[in-house]
Amino acid sequence: MKKSILLFGALTFISSAAIAQPKDKKAKQVPTAQAPAPTPTPAAVPQQTTPNQNVDLSMKFKTEEHNFGNIPEGPAVSTDFEFENKGKEPIILSGVQASCGCTTPTWTKEPVMPGKKGKITATYNTQGRPGNFVKTITVNSNVGTKVVKISGVVEKAPDASVPADNGSIMKH
Repeated sequence: MKKSILLFGALTFISSAAIAQPKDKKAKQVPTAQAPAPTPTPAAVPQQTTPNQNVDLSMKFKTEEHNFGNIPEGPAVSTDFEFENKGKEPIILSGVQASCGCTTPTWTKEPVMPGKKGKITATYNTQGRPGNFVKTITVNSNVGTKVVKISGVVEKAPDASVPADNGSIMKH
């Protein structure tokens, strides 16, 4: 056991010594009377981008969010997200993906020519999903990525008043 610990310690020491970077003699020199680096102005600071900032302005959605409000549990609900090509080149949707399997997107498969409209349909399956929901649909195209959102509240379906037929021989 002692040999294993000593061997492990020696290997750790050797590997850390091998990884260590050599010190540069020039790094020890202190700069003489240089002006301090200018502080970046707000315009010079790079801004963080959100997913929707990666989209070319040529893909203009009529709306990017849809709230279904209160909906009953059971039937699926759908909404369309229409967009217009405001650019000079065709827009080709390469893929549309929902944030979970309960939402199914369908979309315009052919190129959307300049001045024309396309759409993404988002269908949400409410069965067995009572409560609040917020789902996103990511739209990938040749002009960038766009994220649209659906939300709402699924109201739980009332319990059945008749017992389920479980194949019992006894009749009620």
